[in-house]
Amino acid sequence: MSPASTGASTTVGATSPVPVADTADSAADSRMTPGGPGYRRMSLALFLAGVATFALLYSTQALLPLISGEFGVAASEASWTVAAATGGLALFVLPMSALSERFGRRTVMTASLAVAVTVGMLVPFAPSLGVLVVLRAVQGAALAGLPASATAYLAEEVRPKALVTAIGLFVAGNSVGGMSGRVITGWVAQEWGWRVSVGVIGAVAVACAVAFRLLLPAPRHFTAGSLRPRVLLDTVRDHLANPLLRRLYAIGALFMTVFGGVYTVIGYRLTEAPFGLPQGIVGSIFLVYLVGTVSASTAGRLVGRLGRRGALYLAGGTTAAGLLLSLPPSLPLVLLGLVLITAGFFAGHAVASSAVSKTATHGRAQAAALYQSMYYIGSSVGSTVGATAFHADGWGGTVGVGLLAVAGVVTITVAGTRAARVAARRQPVTAH
Repeated sequence: MSPASTGASTTVGATSPVPVADTADSAADSRMTPGGPGYRRMSLALFLAGVATFALLYSTQALLPLISGEFGVAASEASWTVAAATGGLALFVLPMSALSERFGRRTVMTASLAVAVTVGMLVPFAPSLGVLVVLRAVQGAALAGLPASATAYLAEEVRPKALVTAIGLFVAGNSVGGMSGRVITGWVAQEWGWRVSVGVIGAVAVACAVAFRLLLPAPRHFTAGSLRPRVLLDTVRDHLANPLLRRLYAIGALFMTVFGGVYTVIGYRLTEAPFGLPQGIVGSIFLVYLVGTVSASTAGRLVGRLGRRGALYLAGGTTAAGLLLSLPPSLPLVLLGLVLITAGFFAGHAVASSAVSKTATHGRAQAAALYQSMYYIGSSVGSTVGATAFHADGWGGTVGVGLLAVAGVVTITVAGTRAARVAARRQPVTAH
């Protein structure tokens, strides 16, 4: 398949892979592949790491109406308990990725989870909104060691043909963590309050962290890098100079802007008129995340059939359709809208994040870290801007923010399509 159809970058003068050599390399490749030794343990370990990460990161999102009530603050203020966590992750993901280049992916992921779950056990005792926001920021900063290190670990330890599927499984773990965290907190909070509910999530995350460390195979293809700031800055500059990577970073941020805004505000919409749903039922709405588990884990097949940009167009269109369907004050339409938004978001995220790992030829942890940084900046922006728009103009305001972000995804993808066609026309024809 040509670069124009797959979304692969085209470089004039690049050497094309030779099929015979590729076959020989595959036979000698000691990296993991589906069905091979260690692959299932690795998949389960990173799945559980994804569960713990998202369960902790968004543990207060479904509880925002209760937090607003206890501290007497508006949605835009309570939303900082989410934005602080995602913002902390966005700020620290690049430094943590540098540590993983020096000390190893598994070491950094283990340390990150250990600190995050420890802070998670302190969150229920926060005496004020300010202290709660600070603890959440520290927790997000600790979790920064997971996303970039995990994708770099997969890029090094898994064969390239299985990479999209492997990253899709990690993203699926994110969706299960996000779902279970919100569902559990919703029902527990209805009976015992938000403090007990976030404590329960902390205990679940502890169990996931222990299982992760016991299951994850030791890396076999990791080579320690340098911690020198200049080396890091040069690597970051190289990645930011790559037009394809820049587009992928922006797409991740825009998709997460939609998702962060919708799921920060949806609890307020469903607990208020005309729905008036109890907290437990609102928490159960997040079972919709199961749709994201499916769409993320099938992203590899989607790219195989449509190409990367085709998959991104489909993900963006599905997300936009869900936003529009959610506008009427009808619970079935709102739920259907959430299904489409979730499916589109997780598919788009899995496609974009796996493309980053495949595109980067060096400093993969930094490449993934830049993506994750932009991704969680998008989450923080979506949470705060979406909540502000809801306060000013209701659900329609939040949907408007989401549609603008989807329009950005489509615009960037169109620009990538045109750039690939221009590059393909300039590619010299090689006689066979």
